[in-house]
This record gives sequence, structure tokens and C-alpha cells, in this order.
Amino acid sequence: MDWLYGRQVVRLAFADGAKRRPRRLVATPEGAAWLSGRGVAADRGPEVERVDPHELQGLTGSREHQGVACLVGDYPYVAPAALLACDLLVVLDEVTDPRNLGAIARSALAAGAGGLALPRHRSAAVTPAAVKASAGATEHLDIAHVTNVAGFLGECRRAGHWVYGAAGDAGRPYDDLDLCGKVALVFGAEGRGLRPLVRRACDELGAIPMLGPVGSLNVSVAGALFLYEARRQRAAAAAAAAAAAAAAPRPSGHGPGPGERA
Repeated sequence: MDWLYGRQVVRLAFADGAKRRPRRLVATPEGAAWLSGRGVAADRGPEVERVDPHELQGLTGSREHQGVACLVGDYPYVAPAALLACDLLVVLDEVTDPRNLGAIARSALAAGAGGLALPRHRSAAVTPAAVKASAGATEHLDIAHVTNVAGFLGECRRAGHWVYGAAGDAGRPYDDLDLCGKVALVFGAEGRGLRPLVRRACDELGAIPMLGPVGSLNVSVAGALFLYEARRQRAAAAAAAAAAAAAAPRPSGHGPGPGERA
């Protein structure tokens, strides 16, 4: 059981499609007013239990509760095979900071990724701190534990994914990669980057060009850049395909198309 805390986290925990159903809802008077003003849990969950800020901090173990929290069951990780159908997925290689995990999950969901894979060991997990950093995105994103990252990347390739790893020493910039189609994006540990075996399991590596003395970006920032480049490329490809279809001459000898008048 986990206490999820923070206003946006609780709001998404009660939203349609959330992975865990809240079993208790607690709030300070100010937090309760915020929930009421936005209709959170008005007709789909437990009644609000009033507590003071110190009680709420004791329940959540955090001062960042923003006056609201809800109790949910354990996080329901999906089977790794469930991610192989995703057109765009994220794989993390021993990212240990739950705040980075949460931030990447938030970007992944917002950019349209279908799921995220984590190592079962030596990695951050979906804890309340990670959920808070994700602003509740983890409650709407498929996340799997994998035993072996390099082995899972092999499964991705067999399922038709092109596997791209982020590496500061790569010879090709990230925005020069073809991120359309089925793609798995791989990001390594804070500071150390991808492990050698994981690097070798990638089809290609991409780097984020850096200016000045800064040698690298935080892994969650790097993840957001790759993800939104993938989204940009996919939107551009879809727009180009739609424009080409609209400009294509209609074959002669055929009747009116769908929605056209005879």
C-alpha cells in the first residue's frame, strides 16, 4: 500500500484510466477546499477525511503533500511482453533517482510513449516519491520490470523496434536519428550513462550537442528532448502523408469518394 501525495497526483489518481483505485482520501481544510473546487472524488471515491498538516506529513513521510493524499494498493507493473506492441517506448538502464524516473515517466506520457521498462534491480522503482515527481503520470503509463536490460532490447528488436541509446560521445546528433516507426529509446544511469553491454544492444547512439563547459544534461532532460524529437518527427511525417494523399489525383472511372456528393 502507498500513500500518494500532491494535488496533481491525487487528481490523476481519480481520473479515468488510473491504474490504482484510491481507498482513502485525506486532506487538510485547505486541501479539501481545493479538491471540492475541482470536483476530485466528488462521485467516484471515498469521502475526504480531514487531517492537520502534521498528521498528513506523518502519513506520507513528506512535507510536499500540498494538503492532500490518497491511499492506494501496490503499483501494478505490466509484463515486459506487453510493451513490445508499443510504437514508442522508453527503457532505463539503472537510473536510481526516483525523481528522474518520475520526470521521465511524465515526459513519456505527455509525448505519447506507450510504456517504460525498468531493471528489476539497481534501479529506482515506482514509489510515492517517483509518482510525485511524475505529477501522477505513472498512474496512467504502462511500466514493466525487466530482469536483463540488454536481453529486453533484443526482444524489442525482434518485435520490430529500432533501438536508440543516448550517449554523450555518440557521433550522430539525436535530431538526426529517424525516430518514426517502432522505436525504443534507452537512457543510462546518472553520470555513468549506458553500460557497455546495453550500448552494444542498441542499433545506434545519439548525442545531444553541448556548448560551453557543461558536459551533459540530467537524464530526465535528455529523455524529454529525445521523446519530443520523436513526437515532432512523427507529427511531421503524418502531416506530409496527409498532404500527399490529399494532393494525389483521383483515379478516373470511379464514383465519388466517401462523403462526396454524386
